[in-house]
Order: sequence, then C-alpha cells, then structure tokens
Amino acid sequence: MLIDTHAHLDNELFDGDREAMIRRALDGGVDKIITIGTNPESWKRSIRLSEEYEQVYAVIGPHPTDGLQFEDSMIDELRKMAAHEKVVALGEIGLDYYWKETPPPVQYEVFRKMLRLACELDLPVVIHNREADSDLIRIVKEEKKNHHLNNLRGIMHCFSGDEAMLRESLELNFYVSFAGNVTYKKSHLPEVVSMVPDNRLLIETDAPYLTPVPFRGKRNEPAYVRFTAKKISEILDKDEEIIGRQTSLNACSVFGLV
Repeated sequence: MLIDTHAHLDNELFDGDREAMIRRALDGGVDKIITIGTNPESWKRSIRLSEEYEQVYAVIGPHPTDGLQFEDSMIDELRKMAAHEKVVALGEIGLDYYWKETPPPVQYEVFRKMLRLACELDLPVVIHNREADSDLIRIVKEEKKNHHLNNLRGIMHCFSGDEAMLRESLELNFYVSFAGNVTYKKSHLPEVVSMVPDNRLLIETDAPYLTPVPFRGKRNEPAYVRFTAKKISEILDKDEEIIGRQTSLNACSVFGLV
C-alpha cells in the first residue's frame, strides 16, 4: 500500500493520457493520490478529479508564486470549496524565493491569511518552501502565537531543508514529505530522512515534476512513488512494505482519511 501525498493530476502534461496515468498508479499499488490545485481553475479541476476517482483527494490553495494574482475574494471561494467532502487540506501555500515574480511581502500576506483560514476550517496545510527556511518558520511561529492557532498542523511538502529546518518543522507539529529528489546521486536528503520519526514520514511524487531515478529526465507520475519508497527503505534499512504501510498510515492520519 502506497499513498502519493502530493501530485498535480490536473497539469497539462497529463492531458494526453490522464486516465491511463491514474490507472497505472492504482493498478501498480498506489492506494490513494492527493492532487494539488494551485489557482482557482486548478482548484475546480482537482475537485472534479476527486469526484471522478474514489481514490483521489483534493488539496486547494494559492501557490506562493501566484501571490500577485491573489484577491481577498478568493478566501470566500476557498471557504466554500473546502466544504467538499473530498477536500482534505489547504495548500500548497508558503514561500518561494527561487522564482522572483512575486515580492516576498506579498507572499507573506497571503501565507498568513491561508494559515488562519486553514485553522478556521480545521484543515491541515500543505506547505511549499523554496529557499525561505527562516522566514517561513518565523511566520508560522508568529501566526501560531499571535492568533492562537492551536490546531495548526500539516505537511512540509517536498522537504529539502537541513537538520535545523527539520527540527523546527517537527517542533511545529508538521509531517515531513520526501519526493523523487531523495533518489538523486548528489542529494543530501538521505542524511535528513534518517532523522525523521517514523510517525512523521511521508512520501510523494510532486508529479509531473521531480522524477525519481531511474526515470529522471522524463515526466513524473504517481506510479513512480514506489521508487521514493524504495530509496527510503534502503536509507532506513527497512522493508519496502513497512515503509509503505507506515507512510500510508501517516498520510491517513494527517489528511483524516479512512
């Protein structure tokens, strides 16, 4: 049993074979797929996919690189859409300093609003963090303290930080998810994986991005989550089945899945 906790099933790269791609994953041992909607149209597409496939669930929210397109009216839209039974989290939200289109102050404002909304709705958050470790942790801590966000919880998606970032994430009650880049030859992530408690570990593809070895360079898809599970089993010296079972139990716990 495997759960891909982060994929973009509505991405245009899947337009030619979306149904076959999803079927390959389900037939190949992927029990559930969490698809991520990153803007209003993507939110709708993601929810439609969750309605079409029993094993697909949706996460909706503004990607940090789309901060300039965010409008406060979207908060009400998200509030309504999040009432759907197949919407299991708010995200992916956060900070991204790699892409320069959206100024950091704009990202901060949207991120803060989304953290508050997630707690209002009692949903976990899926956090995107690229080259913004200290500011991201600072904002989460400030929001948790200043707005009494006692139910704040969620996932550090596609974790790529160091040991210090890992400690901060765990102390803030987050799960830590690893994608295909853990399989890359020069990756530092194997050292970090070994420090994650069993009950906080998750796996994902981030499909169609971050394709794992041995398919690196090609389009990623949820069926390939097994290669991330295999690599983590090697790092931790545990059977692949144990890793699959543990990460699936963790995914069900954070997303409230049965």
